Amino acid sequence: MKSLFKTVALISVFSVVTRVIGFVFRIYLSRTVGAEALGLYQVAFSVFITLLTIVSSGIPLIISRTCAGLAAKRDKSTQGKVVSCALIYTLALSLVICLVVLLCRNLFAALFTDRRCIIILLILLPSLVTSSVYSVFRGALWGQGNYFALCVSELYEQVLRVFICVLLLGGTLSAIESAYQVAWSLTYACIGSSLFVVLLYFFYGGSLKKPSRQMYKPLIKQSTPITGIRVVGSFVQPLVGLIIPSRLIALGYTSSQAISLYGVAVGMTMPLLYVPGTVIGSLSTALIPDISSALAKQDEGHIQNRVRTALLVSLMISALFVPVYIGVGQMLGSFLYNNSLSGTLLSMSAWIMLPMGLSNITSAILNSLGKEVKSFVNYLIGGAFMFVALWILPTFAGINALIWGLGISTSISALLNLRMIKKYTKTNLKLLKPSLCILALILPAAALSAFVSGICQHFLPDFLTILLGGGVAVASFATLLAVFKVCDIQYFWILVKGKFAKKKRKQKV
Repeated sequence: MKSLFKTVALISVFSVVTRVIGFVFRIYLSRTVGAEALGLYQVAFSVFITLLTIVSSGIPLIISRTCAGLAAKRDKSTQGKVVSCALIYTLALSLVICLVVLLCRNLFAALFTDRRCIIILLILLPSLVTSSVYSVFRGALWGQGNYFALCVSELYEQVLRVFICVLLLGGTLSAIESAYQVAWSLTYACIGSSLFVVLLYFFYGGSLKKPSRQMYKPLIKQSTPITGIRVVGSFVQPLVGLIIPSRLIALGYTSSQAISLYGVAVGMTMPLLYVPGTVIGSLSTALIPDISSALAKQDEGHIQNRVRTALLVSLMISALFVPVYIGVGQMLGSFLYNNSLSGTLLSMSAWIMLPMGLSNITSAILNSLGKEVKSFVNYLIGGAFMFVALWILPTFAGINALIWGLGISTSISALLNLRMIKKYTKTNLKLLKPSLCILALILPAAALSAFVSGICQHFLPDFLTILLGGGVAVASFATLLAVFKVCDIQYFWILVKGKFAKKKRKQKV
């Protein structure tokens, strides 16, 4: 557990810093380019991300697994050949995709409700090529267990993109011109981050060797099913980006209004809802190899303990943000984005972080158990319900249909994943009682936060009011968790205390 704690802590620290920079960047973008430009970019990006998934989804995972085994055998020569093989394949694949998009430009343009988005997609195309390089070398570093290099590369990419985008957005620009510059900033950042991760790979002793022809077939054979699964899953985001604006336009909104509403929901509200995913994602990254190792050793007790702990911790992390967003969400949206609608959406959608957190961690657990296909089927089932909701609910709920659709989808996926985890690990999850307790404790914490912030906003600046109201929500919820013994706070304190004690002993020696 201590080793897992250390790995999660390292990844979480870097992830939090990277996400904070990205979050501040989002605020800057929303205030600088506006909702329409952000919406145009998001719609084009949703298609781009599908193309990116084809290039950089299956190969990195296979590379990381292969390199991990070769690193254990200290076989650097074969490792260099595998990396070279993957690099040649992904580069060729990315160039073919770019050529298809260029030749079928009119067909891709027809996908968008606003044809201006096709130019943004074309600006992003070079990122496919550079990302193919980035994903291969990053997968090799992951296989070597070099989490520090992985975290540094992500942080570098984020900082570089922010710096470039700020430079490009200087002066007065129209909505479409701003969207173009945001796209260019991503393209330039991908080039810089790819060069950086290549340098990291060679700095940590990596090499490239000429691969044999026989190496390509097994590499493609192993990566294709994973890529296929993730490509199908990646179609969800662009379809949402096409359905929501089109449904709003059918209800009487103009194209500009529909794109702006979509930009507010996806570009402003969603990033805040994904904040708990920073820590949950770190836990998932560390948990997958840990459970996989225990599975190889047939250590059922270890697996069951990890599963229960991961589920409860993920649920509590997600729940910690719910009373904060309910209590001060409206003020937070206005303060960060100067957009009251984003704050209203945030308060109304805070609840979906609970099923989102469970869906993320349960998918990671199933992946570590080698049940990627089962997890993907559950994802598709949840997605099917979401698309039905997205088609029907806009008539009654407008842009709120996106929130309800996502909540329904993740809830169904999480429940199906939990059922399979219980089946394959034979674990008594014991999740119902703590889940009900957590739900019950959210309400008083949120009410207290809203009460305190409501009073403070009359005589304190917005920033201090949000800080105080959010602090009250977190403190009261954590206190209630400890009082009602929903989680073992003492265990985590002993774990942290033991880390500091160990460091002191080393210093004395």
